[in-house]
Amino acid sequence: MTTSREVAGPQTVRTIGDDAARSGAERASSVAQLDRPGDLGYARDSLPPTLTALAVGVVLLALLPLAYLLVRAAGASPAAWGLLLQPRVLAIVANSVLLTLAVTTASIALALPLAWLTTVTDLPGRRAWTVLTALPLVIPSYVGAFAVLAVFGPRGALQELLAPLGVERLPEIYGFFGAWFTLTLFTYPYVLLTLRGAWLRLDGSLEDAARILGHGPWSVWWRVTLPHLRPAIAAGGLLVALYTLSDFGAVSLMRFNAFTQAIFVQYRSSFDRSLAALLALVLVAFTLALLWAEQRTRGRARTSRAGSGSPRPVRQVVLGPWRWPALALVAGVVALGVGLPVGVSALWGVRSWATGESLTPLLRPMAHSLTAAGLAALATTAAALPIALLAARYRHPLVTWLERGSYVGNGLPGITIALSLVFFGARYAPFLYQTLPLLIFGYAVRFLPEAVGSSRASLLQVSPRLEEAARGLGLSPWRAWWRVTWPLARPGIAAGAALVFLTVMKELPITLLLGPTGFKTLATEIWSATAEAFYARAAVPALLLVLASSLSIGLLLKEHER
Repeated sequence: MTTSREVAGPQTVRTIGDDAARSGAERASSVAQLDRPGDLGYARDSLPPTLTALAVGVVLLALLPLAYLLVRAAGASPAAWGLLLQPRVLAIVANSVLLTLAVTTASIALALPLAWLTTVTDLPGRRAWTVLTALPLVIPSYVGAFAVLAVFGPRGALQELLAPLGVERLPEIYGFFGAWFTLTLFTYPYVLLTLRGAWLRLDGSLEDAARILGHGPWSVWWRVTLPHLRPAIAAGGLLVALYTLSDFGAVSLMRFNAFTQAIFVQYRSSFDRSLAALLALVLVAFTLALLWAEQRTRGRARTSRAGSGSPRPVRQVVLGPWRWPALALVAGVVALGVGLPVGVSALWGVRSWATGESLTPLLRPMAHSLTAAGLAALATTAAALPIALLAARYRHPLVTWLERGSYVGNGLPGITIALSLVFFGARYAPFLYQTLPLLIFGYAVRFLPEAVGSSRASLLQVSPRLEEAARGLGLSPWRAWWRVTWPLARPGIAAGAALVFLTVMKELPITLLLGPTGFKTLATEIWSATAEAFYARAAVPALLLVLASSLSIGLLLKEHER
């Protein structure tokens, strides 16, 4: 068997070897190998000082809202602590846990077939469906929830269509089912995008080697494909779970009593915010539990390619007669996740234009939205890279806690993060109060896990041995990372940046409380209109929000295919 050698050239590292001389068994044992943590070439107990210092600094800043909650909780009265054990609070806990588990499970079950169909099959119009199936991510939960109610509510559009058949009222959609249906419909793209990036990075020779060794399709799926997709599934599922825990718009409109609604009521109706802080701390506990579950699901195995030769795309699957049922599935999901909210918004827009509404006043909010989202995506991705690199390359207790600490902010409602930073800015940094940098910082705290999870999943698929080979040939650590690791991990890192951009575009509480005076965005325009029941006025900014965000999804998916 010819020995492979890794060479670093001026532009990239080329792997030279004689793959044709390998037998099926030798190739399977080399290419499909899952590296053990101790075999990475990186010391398990020694961390790079500069990278570790950067990661520690980022996590400490991200934990500022938690520090605020601890200060509030420390000043809580014994009566406030006693309220946590009241039956009503325990019911809220049960509701939130049940909703989170249901939405996460349904999102994974929906995203897996969609990612497979739009990535490795001959689905008709695959490129168009790739963009359309990711578009529900750009729909704000409050816009999506109202569209669901407008069509499927007891007196919605569907009931009007069925009225000639004697249907006077549809079953209630409020409560758990409505919240579960809405959140699943608009959060499954978190899993879809991370899965798509992982599938495009998967080496097709792994599956071929398994087939040569006699494994059938299901055995190849369980033994080869699924272990390589598991980090992406875990990362996407964690984002869905954290989003569900912190969502306010959908659960409020669906009248489902969850944590975020209870915290919001406490902040608005009580001068003493200690109980709201205690409830938010319970959310932090749930976040840590989710992080532990995600780490167990992810496992300790690595999925980087250990053999020689260039990775080959996964073989395209011919659907044959199943292409039409598959097309119906994809079209049905797109109709509900995109057609429903866009159609309702378009109907409102027609009514708005009929009354003489102008688009000119929306140009400034759109510019504000694009500026804030772009800056937040860049800042959050840069902050996430040190944490993602440590999590992907090192097994150390400090790294575990740093990664978990970076996820705390995403488990908190946006209103809690915003109020904590208002408290911090007004008391300790008045020069930052109601400025754009503080707003960007709030976004970064809230959405840091989106960049960390996607970047880490991509870095896990890049073998550290490639970077070590470049360093052995004389490149500095920084130049080796830039020339070798960065080009290979860039699609996943770009996916994280795009996720941050999309979620910032529709973020509401942080923008309302931390934005500079007069800093209106498309999200705040939609919120102010819907809060006053002026749905026609909310339609145009909602459509502009979808348009601007869909362009970023198109760029993201194009980057994935490179």
